[in-house]
Amino acid sequence: MPLKDCLVHIDVNQQSRARMEAAAALAVRHSAHLTGVCVMTPPQIPGYLRAEIGGDVFKRQAEHARAQAKLAETAFNDCAGRAGITSEWRCVEGLSLAALCLHGRYADIVVAGQRDPSGTEGADDPAIPDQLVLAVGRPVLVIPSVGEYPVIGERVMVAWDASRLSARAVNDALPLLTMARHVVVVAVNPQGGASGHGEIPCADICLHLARHGVKAEAQHLYAEDIDAGDMLLSRAADAAIDLIVMGAYGHARWREVVLGGVTQHMLRHMTVPVLMSH
Repeated sequence: MPLKDCLVHIDVNQQSRARMEAAAALAVRHSAHLTGVCVMTPPQIPGYLRAEIGGDVFKRQAEHARAQAKLAETAFNDCAGRAGITSEWRCVEGLSLAALCLHGRYADIVVAGQRDPSGTEGADDPAIPDQLVLAVGRPVLVIPSVGEYPVIGERVMVAWDASRLSARAVNDALPLLTMARHVVVVAVNPQGGASGHGEIPCADICLHLARHGVKAEAQHLYAEDIDAGDMLLSRAADAAIDLIVMGAYGHARWREVVLGGVTQHMLRHMTVPVLMSH
């Protein structure tokens, strides 16, 4: 089933324009409708401080937020017009995570931005994209905080660990995989056996993809002393991959926070767009 309804998160982050362009290109490729969502979040200030700051400050902040949103709307409409796609703009008030989950559940895919690894982007919402991937119930395409990505999905890498989450990610990515020119399925340090990868790592999932018309190449990597995330990113760079598909948060969320994990590594160090599904 092709993508027919895409949603992109638009904010004041400097990378928002590249994210917008990437989402528009995705909509063009799939003949999909594109919705841009801008969330204006009121400042979270305790009541006792509000009285000291005064109403004029909040009024100026609100006017500035509306002006920024208007600029973002103009940029989005210009982008959609140049792409020749059907689109709509939504500007809502509230918390970014809740608003994106509400609107994102009526789309086939949600496009969001990576958190700025430097931590200098003041408008960045720490819940996006980490908690969005867990909460929205839709695949989330995360665009790196630097660079431009006009082509996404020509050369795809699937990070496969034979888990429920990997299976979910592959299923959610089928609309992109069926249109890709090159697909490689990679297992890092695969474990054999019935509860692992089976006799030949990645063979079964590649056979499943073949039945959907996707010609995928199976690969597996072994290196116990190198982080799995680094191995995947290195292989992606070597193979000129423009999209990585993976399940998100294989452990309980608190374990990922404490121990790290491939999900966190990818969200922090991604060099190409990553489609995550939970």
